[in-house]
Amino acid sequence: MIRAHEAQAIREAEAPLLAATPADALMTHAAFAVATAVLEELDRLGARRSGTTVLLLVGGGNNGGDALYAGAYLARRGLQVAAALCTDRPHERGLAAARRAGVRTHDVLDAAGRPREELLTVLADRAGVWLDGLTGIGARGALREPLAGIVTALADRRAAMPDEPTVVAVDVPSGIGVDDGTVAGPVLRADVTVTMGAAKPGLLARPAEALAGRLVVVDIGLGLGEAALARLGPADVADLLRPPLPTDHKYTRGVLGLVAGSTTYPGAAVLAAAGAMRTGVGMVRYLGPEGPTRLVHERFPEVVAGSGRVQAWAAGSGVDPADEGRAEDVRDALRRALADGLPAVLDAGALALAPERLPATVVLTPHAGELAQLLTERGERTSRADVEAAPLPAARRAAALTGATVLLKGATTVVAAPGGTTLTQADGGPWLATAGTGDVLAGVLGALLAQRAEDLAGGGDPDGALTAELAAAAALLHGRAGTRASAGGPVTALTVADALPGVVADVLASP
Repeated sequence: MIRAHEAQAIREAEAPLLAATPADALMTHAAFAVATAVLEELDRLGARRSGTTVLLLVGGGNNGGDALYAGAYLARRGLQVAAALCTDRPHERGLAAARRAGVRTHDVLDAAGRPREELLTVLADRAGVWLDGLTGIGARGALREPLAGIVTALADRRAAMPDEPTVVAVDVPSGIGVDDGTVAGPVLRADVTVTMGAAKPGLLARPAEALAGRLVVVDIGLGLGEAALARLGPADVADLLRPPLPTDHKYTRGVLGLVAGSTTYPGAAVLAAAGAMRTGVGMVRYLGPEGPTRLVHERFPEVVAGSGRVQAWAAGSGVDPADEGRAEDVRDALRRALADGLPAVLDAGALALAPERLPATVVLTPHAGELAQLLTERGERTSRADVEAAPLPAARRAAALTGATVLLKGATTVVAAPGGTTLTQADGGPWLATAGTGDVLAGVLGALLAQRAEDLAGGGDPDGALTAELAAAAALLHGRAGTRASAGGPVTALTVADALPGVVADVLASP
């Protein structure tokens, strides 16, 4: 599991270490890790170290010091290193160490504090690696001048270069929202981000995550408390799954009640059922009109039509809220779930039918447009663009407003529980953005909730922590199934569902 901590928590954890260690000890440790990451990236790219020039982009504060000390290490390893001093107050000891090691330093600000763009361009063109040490976790909001102009000029120059330089960010790419993943202004996109102590939420949430590249977390011995955000790995999901025991039967493996599909969208019922069955639920009970029921039975004769005892519900996929008959079926399923204290998934058409407040064991699964509508209907006027610009805060706000756990679908899935547990997953690829894959995800999640119903039912998860982890687990399984089904090319929703058993097997075998 990757655990991310907000900037304030990192600073508080660093304080006793800084007080107890010699000056710059943590900084030189971090700088060595940054230099190592640069060398490893050069090796990965097959580049000759002796023929590579590294440009340090040096801001004020500790990140600039990290970059300078890292430059000193690299210069002693035989690389050509230049430093663009983008501040009039560079870290003094770091600057001295860099100069002693042979780093060439250049003031790229004029007497008025404006960037000398011609000098900056010459330095940038000579370098195969740019080390971004402009700002760190203390920065808030968009970059201000002169850094905003420097980053904009460098980003434009990089885009025009036939061979783009490799960018390595120190701690975070300068300009991102460290705690929320927002991008309020220019950011120099990184190929690798070497982050200190722990990941930061902005490195695991869009849109900033897309600018961070490969993430390297450097342990510097911080005593950190509860994470602000987490990301599950296969071993974490294996711990959440409930593989069958020799004594199990179909009822003990979880029974999912499914209200999905309609005359207009009959295929959604098949896809949601496929997601549930392929994830390993013991039984699916399907409630739907004759056409979708026939279609489901043609594909999955083992699905049981009609009502009966269930351990969880999944409702809404392929349901038009304006279809009063199907809307009433969704409402009835939700009433039964609430009355029996059962977990439930509300997808697509069910979102508009949900009451104002729900328990944390109900998971809402909107995409950005649906979440914007949900927030707007609850008095917070929000557009799809607003959600896409700040998905992490939007999902958290929706969880607080509804009391439910929210799974916001997207390139990076955000899961937020009303008790504060937040996770993000980025296990799939862009080929998953195709019709019906969300229906499969609803089935996968419904299956996981049914399998763990004993832990969730009757108020067993009041703050939604376990429910959120199960939702993130569903996103991981779904994303990896999409990757397996794609093999680099297009997928259909059913091929994603068909890939699920192999993914579940791989996850259960994770060390």
